[in-house]
Order: sequence, then C-alpha cells, then structure tokens
Amino acid sequence: MLFSSNIYVNADELFIKGKEVFLGAGNCVACHMLSDAGSNSMVGPNLNEIRPDIQRIVMAVRNGIGVMPAMEGILTDEEIEAVAHYTSIAAEQ
Repeated sequence: MLFSSNIYVNADELFIKGKEVFLGAGNCVACHMLSDAGSNSMVGPNLNEIRPDIQRIVMAVRNGIGVMPAMEGILTDEEIEAVAHYTSIAAEQ
C-alpha cells in the first residue's frame, strides 16, 4: 500500500512540475488553449479539443511542429517529460 501511495505522490509532483513548465520555461501558455492552465490563446491548437497523448506531445515539444519551435536543448528531458505528462492529463479533464 505504501508503494501505491508513493506512485500517486510522484505523479502529482510530475503534474505540478509540468504545469510550471507549461506556464513558465516552455511558454506553452502563449500559444495554446488549456483550461487547467487558464490559457486561452488560439495561436496553436486548442489542447482541450485535440487531447493529444503523451507521445504526441513529447514529439511536438522536442522537434517542433508547424510554427511551434523545437524545445529540445531549451528544455531539459525532465522538463519535456513533465510538460507532456501534465498536458496529456490536463487536456483530458
């Protein structure tokens, strides 16, 4: 039971870190609508509508897509994984 509790704590920490990246270093909030983040920009896709899965987010953040710049080398691997985790969950809500 203790092990299961740690998984949820770690998952919550990753979610929080991902939200921080979405709002801060990743500057995702400038272009994407995501209700949980309080963002309503329509430059990029509305994440609430497309509900991308985690792998799609990782690929888009690492490599860029369309006018979105590649964030590999700007964000750490941990930040990319955290923002992908956060976005995939927040977009489902």
